[in-house]
Amino acid sequence: MSITREDILQIATLAKLSVDESELEKLTKDMSEMISFADTISAVSTEASDFDNINGLINVMREDVVEESFDRDEILRNAENQDEGYFLVKKRS
Repeated sequence: MSITREDILQIATLAKLSVDESELEKLTKDMSEMISFADTISAVSTEASDFDNINGLINVMREDVVEESFDRDEILRNAENQDEGYFLVKKRS
C-alpha cells in the first residue's frame, strides 16, 4: 500500500493536527515504512509456530515461601520522618 501526501493530510485533518509543509514528505515516508512493516508482520505464518511457549517451560512459578525480613524499627531508625511504623514523605504537587 502506498501512502500519499493527500493521505497524510487527510489523517492529520481527521486527527485535528496541523502538519507543516516541511514535515509532510518525512511523515509520508515514515508512514509508508510503518505500513510496510505491518504488512510484513501480517504476512508471517503463525500456523506452524507455538509462540505462547517458545522456551518449552511448563511451570515457571515458584511456591511462596515466608522468609525472615528486617526489623521494622531497625529500618526506620534512619528515617527523617516516620509515624506509626511508616515512612513519611513530602507531598509533591
